[in-house]
Amino acid sequence: MISKVGYLSAQDLFRDLSPVEIDRIGHLTTMTTCAQGKVFYQPEDQSEVLFLLKQGRVQLYRLSPSGRKIVTGTVEAGSFFGEMAIIGQGMHHTFAEALDDCLLCVMSRADVERVLLRDPRVAMRLVEALGKRLTDAEIQLEEMVSKHVPARLAGLLLRWAAGAGGVEGHTHQDFADAIGSNRETVTQTLNDFKSQGLVEIGWKSLQLLDRERLQVIANQPHPGAAVPLKGSYWGVA
Repeated sequence: MISKVGYLSAQDLFRDLSPVEIDRIGHLTTMTTCAQGKVFYQPEDQSEVLFLLKQGRVQLYRLSPSGRKIVTGTVEAGSFFGEMAIIGQGMHHTFAEALDDCLLCVMSRADVERVLLRDPRVAMRLVEALGKRLTDAEIQLEEMVSKHVPARLAGLLLRWAAGAGGVEGHTHQDFADAIGSNRETVTQTLNDFKSQGLVEIGWKSLQLLDRERLQVIANQPHPGAAVPLKGSYWGVA
């Protein structure tokens, strides 16, 4: 229970709660592990729960009618997912796959509702998270419609790198799934980025060498925009 309570205290969702309140929430959660590569939530699942991710990463995705994976989000340790079920929307058509060995806390919908009714601070943080994820989804949809692969990939690298020097632990297939492309096109585009001195490519690691140029590419709405990069990828969809 100590490790569970300590983890819950570190969750942004439950920040500022007293030790007594955290302990009460701890008794409502179940700890579970999930091996890397396991799909532990599928569209046909009927459970309505909130997942609190303690360790590892989880990828959320849907499948197109042709079977193509469409990534809707990557959840990092310290965050949560499944909140749509709490507001009656469910995780319809969504798969959740462990990208690493994961450790999760799970809360039932009924227990989450009790916590939300008891503490409006937690309810507001949940609403804020929902708002951010809606904005992220809108950005992703807009980019897939209005931008070609180089712009989408440059924007993704900048977002995933955040304050770090690069992106760690992701494959070319991960990048492709996240921007709605394919691995071959992403590899070609990354190689073009590398030839221009924009990135350095390693084994499941990618260092961003020129963020300003990547931002210029990310802002381009179509491949005909005047961005002086050499390479064959501007016509690739």
